[in-house]
Amino acid sequence: MRVLHFFKTYWPDTFGGIERTIHALAKGGNAHGIQTDVLSLSLDPLINTVEFDGHMAYKAKQNLELASTGFSLDVFRKFRELSAQADIVHYHFPWPFMDLVHFATPPRKPSIVTYHSDIVKQKTLGRIYRPLMLHFLSSADQIVATSPNYLGSSEVLQRFKNKTVVIPLGLDDADSAIADEAEKKQWKARFPKPFFLFVGVLRYYKGIHILLEAAKEATADVVIVGGGPMEVELKARAADLGLQNLHFVGVVSDNAKAALLELCIALVFPSHLRSEAFGLSLVEAERFGKPMISCEIGTGTSYVNLDGVTGIVVAPNDAWQLAKAMNDLADDIELTQRYGAAAFRRYVENFTAARMVAKYVDLYKSLG
Repeated sequence: MRVLHFFKTYWPDTFGGIERTIHALAKGGNAHGIQTDVLSLSLDPLINTVEFDGHMAYKAKQNLELASTGFSLDVFRKFRELSAQADIVHYHFPWPFMDLVHFATPPRKPSIVTYHSDIVKQKTLGRIYRPLMLHFLSSADQIVATSPNYLGSSEVLQRFKNKTVVIPLGLDDADSAIADEAEKKQWKARFPKPFFLFVGVLRYYKGIHILLEAAKEATADVVIVGGGPMEVELKARAADLGLQNLHFVGVVSDNAKAALLELCIALVFPSHLRSEAFGLSLVEAERFGKPMISCEIGTGTSYVNLDGVTGIVVAPNDAWQLAKAMNDLADDIELTQRYGAAAFRRYVENFTAARMVAKYVDLYKSLG
């Protein structure tokens, strides 16, 4: 069986959460006899069309990007050619231009849509796009939600509940870094005090501004890993608040991230908007046996992190609750260890790439 994945970006141009999911499905599918191609856009398609872990990452020339949506003239031809060779076309939503490609060059093959997120930020454009979106989702043979929480809280998914299944995202241990002792020693020397860790791109929906306010009342340090569009603004705000216990370390290597995950008290994940649909960083923390603090936003974050089991779930936009949760974990080693052990068990039982791949392979075979 041959599957074509279609999304706006992919390795080596970008490698975020959706791209990592596509990679895990492509790599894991090999063992099940699934041949995979991935089509995405690139500013340099000749150089970035490459073989990657046993599958081809094809690129079409990106001509324009508007409201986080890439556009391409060349992609219509590329999609027609690659979909003709495929048995299943696997779309990754949202990407409005993808819907246009689907209808302009209909693949006439069974199609799956993994519904990663509602469209949250682009309210006006979202209303214009809505008829096309609903038509596109209606045309799919199967829709996949990444958590029962998101399926239950998404008005769009509720319209297609009868053909939506839940397959949680998963991580591949073989692709996950392991920190060596030298790396851990280096970070321990830099941050000798107990600390909470945030890992992620510094975007509007990540709630870092709330974390800064909570840090004022936190008894432990806070280490922020990642860069992004709000970095300058957040650093300026931290300086204004005079936060001595909060540290921006920027983008770090996978080995460094693994070291920090091993050393931290817990992962703090203050995303406060539905743009945070799942939170793979939470799964990474579970893999390291770390408790988590997250916010109840009606998405997969509260499916990964179970309140009172694997960590603490607080109200969004509430710096006081966030600070209290941090202090509760920092002050109670036994509670932190209990949550951490439960977090690792939940990872093994629910969020490995092997489990995710097996469920998708069954879905492919049911349609192919």
